[in-house]
Amino acid sequence: QVQLVESGGGLVQAGGSLRLSCAASGSIFSINTMNWYRQAPGKQRELVAAITDRDSTNYHDSVKGRFTISRDNAKNTVYLQMSSLKPEDTAVYYCYVRLYNTRSTRVEAYWGQGIQVTVSS
Repeated sequence: QVQLVESGGGLVQAGGSLRLSCAASGSIFSINTMNWYRQAPGKQRELVAAITDRDSTNYHDSVKGRFTISRDNAKNTVYLQMSSLKPEDTAVYYCYVRLYNTRSTRVEAYWGQGIQVTVSS
């Protein structure tokens, strides 16, 4: 079993910065993809950024140039550096990990519990 621990959320003013972290721990595994999603009030959950085991990245158009996703393989951790934050970035941010379980030889997916990011105007 794998657990995801998210940290780094909070309240910031527009134009400020924040860094989210998501660390995976538990069973032995190899991570394929680590993503960040967000869900704002009254809206569907959307993909914010993704990074693969080959370090290729993908971003939602609304955050390109402002957000940077990265990973530390030794720590099984994915980060989301958020800069030039806007009120529209306010949402609950969820970490998502797709991994290969080396014990079960099965691909598994896990969600973090979500962390609040609030950007004031």
